[in-house]
Amino acid sequence: MFVNVRWRLCCILPWEVRFLLLLTLVGERVEGQIRYSIPEEMKRGSVIGNIAQDLGLDLKRLRSGHARIVSGENIQYTELKTDKGILVVNERIDREQLCGDVTPCSFSFEIILENPIELHRVTVEILDINDNTPFFPNKDVYFEMSESATVGAKFPVESADLDAGQNALQHYVLSPNDNFILKQHANPDGSKYVEMVLQKPLDREQHPHLSLKLIAVDGGTPQKSGTVNIDVTILDANDNAPVFSQSVYKESVMENTMKGTNVITVNATDADSGSNGVITYSLSKMKGSAADIFSIDENTGLISVSGQLDYEKDRKYEVRVEAKDQGGLTGTSKVIFEVVDVNDNPPVINIMSFSSPVSEDAHPGTTVAILNIKDADSEKNGQIRCSIDGTVPFKIESSLTNYYNLVSDQHFDRESVSEYNITITARDFGSPPLSSSTKLHLKISDVNDNAPVFDKNSYSAYITENNSPGFSIFAVSARDSDWNQNARVSYLLEDVQVNGSPVSSYVSLNSETGVISAVRSFDYEQIKELQLVVKAQDGGSPPLTSNVTVKILIQDQNDNPPQVLYPVQTGGSMVAEMVPRSADVGYLVTKVVAVDVDSGQNAWLSYKLQKATDRALFEVGLQNGEIRTIRQVTDKDAVKQRLTVIVEDNGQPSRSATVVVNVAVADSFPEVLSEFTDFPHDKEYNDNLTFYLVLALAVVSFLFITCLVVIISVKIYRWRQSRVLYQSNLPVIPYYPPRYSDTLGTGTLQHVYNYEVCRTTDSRKSDCKFGRAGSQNVLIMDPSSTGTMQRIQNEKSILDEPDSPLEVRRPWFGSEKAALRSGPYRDRRKHPVHRAEDRQRDSSRERENRPRAALWRHNTM
Repeated sequence: MFVNVRWRLCCILPWEVRFLLLLTLVGERVEGQIRYSIPEEMKRGSVIGNIAQDLGLDLKRLRSGHARIVSGENIQYTELKTDKGILVVNERIDREQLCGDVTPCSFSFEIILENPIELHRVTVEILDINDNTPFFPNKDVYFEMSESATVGAKFPVESADLDAGQNALQHYVLSPNDNFILKQHANPDGSKYVEMVLQKPLDREQHPHLSLKLIAVDGGTPQKSGTVNIDVTILDANDNAPVFSQSVYKESVMENTMKGTNVITVNATDADSGSNGVITYSLSKMKGSAADIFSIDENTGLISVSGQLDYEKDRKYEVRVEAKDQGGLTGTSKVIFEVVDVNDNPPVINIMSFSSPVSEDAHPGTTVAILNIKDADSEKNGQIRCSIDGTVPFKIESSLTNYYNLVSDQHFDRESVSEYNITITARDFGSPPLSSSTKLHLKISDVNDNAPVFDKNSYSAYITENNSPGFSIFAVSARDSDWNQNARVSYLLEDVQVNGSPVSSYVSLNSETGVISAVRSFDYEQIKELQLVVKAQDGGSPPLTSNVTVKILIQDQNDNPPQVLYPVQTGGSMVAEMVPRSADVGYLVTKVVAVDVDSGQNAWLSYKLQKATDRALFEVGLQNGEIRTIRQVTDKDAVKQRLTVIVEDNGQPSRSATVVVNVAVADSFPEVLSEFTDFPHDKEYNDNLTFYLVLALAVVSFLFITCLVVIISVKIYRWRQSRVLYQSNLPVIPYYPPRYSDTLGTGTLQHVYNYEVCRTTDSRKSDCKFGRAGSQNVLIMDPSSTGTMQRIQNEKSILDEPDSPLEVRRPWFGSEKAALRSGPYRDRRKHPVHRAEDRQRDSSRERENRPRAALWRHNTM
């Protein structure tokens, strides 16, 4: 935007009116530049123009953008009032001091605004006012002229005035005389000089001395004038004035020429002889800096450099050389010195604006800094190439003249690079080139663009059961590559259900450290593992999160003693196992079955015989708990045998349980009853023992008869069914006995095995045969043989295979005995599980005469 204010005011208007009219002249905005024209010598605080209005900005924008004047060699002359949006005079401006004879006279500066960054150039033109009276350097001018001076001889007179333009010197007036007239000339730069021309020969005899007045008049309103006295002394005849070989001399001089360097020699000749032909040279009085730059040898006319040349200040010098003879005649010539530029000024870098830190989510093309780069040299020496050293994501873009923008060239990532050291180099095109550099330290501010990351994809932790509440189990750790608050990680426990209860009722999580602690004591037998989800959340806005799964495994402790399942220990009754006196060595009396709810080696059980009525008769299997005879039973052995078996687990320390096994060595019930009536029961017997024995016998007899009837009925029914199956060729339905406890370490058989039990009247010779899962074994009763059972297979018997399952002997369990009392197998010979070995080892006569095993219970309550 350019605003030109021109002074074309009538001379009759007062100064104050002209000044107010000047301030009302404002142009329009064009391309971010405005121009004002003001007169010189304005008072401090005088308004130059309304910046806000001319730039189309409001006062709030000026204040928020921190509008300020940032450059310009003469910025001290102006001041920006952001609160009013006006530009005012800050210091008195003297156009003659500022610009001298240069026309037009102006100075420029820039106004910068931030957030967003804006740059505007302002040019202020200083208009001349007629404030200087034409002034001659000397009040008196002296001339010595020969009377023989020819008509038309010229005598130069010093110039006057300091103003410019219309107010500059317009013409000269010479006081009336008969000998001289004035002749005005104009220099190429517009300045004027005057010469007195002799129009009538001088006559020393009539007028040996002439006194004249030269008046210089300017073009101001009102006009001003200056006067100088000219004293002319008429000398005796000297008819020829010195004449230069050239009217104008031209010479080029390098601006770095040293003082004392000879530049050019001027030459003038005088046709006179003698002293009138002796010439001396001198430089006419010069204004400006030329008087300090050059000097001349008065005898030889050699002009040399006596001062410091500076192309940036003055590119051309004009000096006038005078040649004067002894008779007082002079000749003049002009010498023009053109200063040749040398690349002696490096570029000057000024940082107008710099934004640091810059957000890491700033888009490419964001302006980071505005630079003003100037080179005082000219042409190629003043042309600038701006570049960035190294590899950084920035580039330089040119905006206004001598202004460059530092802009981002790609997206930032603070986590990769948090700050940049940017070196900007400005280099000119001189030979050799000169350069200057400046460094900018730019920081990248963080944006919450990274979620916390756990150091593992999942965690596993172990804790031993029976822990104390508050025990620290494990600590999760997550890190966030952001910075400050955005990298502050807190931990949260996801609300999940464990066995129908919230996970917070089992563990707690420290939100700062990530330490997981137990809220209560764990029981491995109730819960074996916890699976929870931990969330890491940073402190950004909005926050970012990530999850990880933590599995807490409960480790077992040996905190449970073994539990005896069989034989059942009751407080008011006594259970006895019957062993026939014909039992051989290794006869299986019974089996102690125990379990341990612990796991691992804490559940590995071992059985030991602690006490026995006769230790030489019985032994207990260390691993399976089977009680067997270790010698042949004799008639001398006591009927009543009491064994105390201790069951120990393999924990550290181990735990144990004790079970008492009562064994009756007899072949018939009466013998058992007669002997066990006197069986002590540790103070549990009382005076009503006989009553309870009679009652027990009555109940047992009744149950026995009932079971016998039921067994016979079921046997007849099955016999008929089997006959029907044989005769009808119908597919046989498999029979799978119930699953019993295992005889191995933990006390249970694998449920994938089906097995059939063949029981003889001799439990020592009873055995269990296990078949592979899914084998088609069919158990049917053989009507042709009393108390026996045949096994019919649709395929090859697994017992005939070399790799068939082992035959495992098993005890006579209390549950089986109860089934015998109430089921079809009350007679042990008829039970299908005692068939296999009897068929191989016993004869038919021995099977028919073998006594039946019975379970006798005697109540002591």
